[in-house]
Amino acid sequence: MTGLTTIKVASATRDQLKAQASRADLTLGQYLDALARRGEREGRFARLKAQIAATSAADRDSWSRETSGWERAELADSVTDG
Repeated sequence: MTGLTTIKVASATRDQLKAQASRADLTLGQYLDALARRGEREGRFARLKAQIAATSAADRDSWSRETSGWERAELADSVTDG
């Protein structure tokens, strides 16, 4: 492992994180990495949700019509390939 550093946190916080990592059968570093990745993922989904909410009704309807056509085509292909 390269590029290690120290993060100053309260002892109680460190102990809580170590216990959570242990229950997940991870090292503290692995657990913190997983928390960081989860935070990034949650941020991406929050941005996606906001973008979907900002989409106009006309664009949502257009998307719905287009995707339903593709879904019908895929279902038809799966029946004939069956």
